[in-house]
Order: sequence, then C-alpha cells, then structure tokens
Amino acid sequence: MTQENSQNLQAPILDRTRLIARVAIERRKGNKIVLANGCFDLFHVGHARYLAGAKELGGCLIVGVNSDEEVRKQKGVDRPFTPQNERAEVISSLKCVDLVTIFSEPTVEELIRAIRPDFHAKGTDYTVDTVPERDIVRECGGQVAIVGDPKDHSSTEILTQLSTSGQE
Repeated sequence: MTQENSQNLQAPILDRTRLIARVAIERRKGNKIVLANGCFDLFHVGHARYLAGAKELGGCLIVGVNSDEEVRKQKGVDRPFTPQNERAEVISSLKCVDLVTIFSEPTVEELIRAIRPDFHAKGTDYTVDTVPERDIVRECGGQVAIVGDPKDHSSTEILTQLSTSGQE
C-alpha cells in the first residue's frame, strides 16, 4: 500500500520497494536511518515514548508495522483489533515518524537487511544483548539502541484490565 500523496498523513506509508528508494534519498541527504518496529495494535503512551526516543537518535525514523497475519501469530486469533492499514496510518500521523512500512515476515530481519539502518531502536523491555536481531543489525553496519521509558505499559495489560473491569 502506498499513500505517499495522502494529505491526511504526516509520513508516507510505503511498500518495500519505495521504502528502499526513499532510504537511498535520505542517505544522500546525509541523514542517518533509524528503524523501530512493532504491532501497535492498541496504541498507548509507551508506544509514543518509544517512537519519540527512537527519533532522538537523529535522522530519518522509519517504523515497521507488523502485518495482520503476523500479529495473529504472535498475539492470538482475536488480534489485531485494528487492521494493519489503520495501525500504519496512526503511526504515520505522529510528528516524530518520517516513513512507515508494513512488513509481513515473522521478524524484522528482512526489513533490516533491506534498509540497513544505522540504528535499530528497541524498547526498554530489551537490553542490547537480548535484542533478537542484534547480530543482523551489526552485520549490516548498524547499532542497536534501547529507547523509551520503562516498560510499564502493555496492550495486553490494557485488555486484561478491560475484561476484568466488567466482572466487578
């Protein structure tokens, strides 16, 4: 899906081919490439702080959004609540985000290989040594960066609270 010309979006949502072309343009401009990723199914303040922290690394912030199929595999058959195009649109509306893409692979590894980010930003529920993609990031010449606030927010926790609040 490409919505590069949509007037309602802050950042364009690009397919892989167009994303690679835009990354090349950003590099020619001298910008560092920062990649963040996630499901972003029920967007909350932890997501906002994570993406703002990723942007603080400088340069062009690209956000990879997991496809609906992959969210179902990771979170269960009842998820996502919000379709991938709408999740991408919410992310694209954030001031700190420069480019958005939806990826359909089980992990972000192929996206890392395709755009070779200078920084791969992960949330504080990781350490540099526990990021699953750390070796691929390094092979591609990048660094892993841990950003955002402490992991005190979770879509799953919000859902649990909602389901138990009606039982009181």
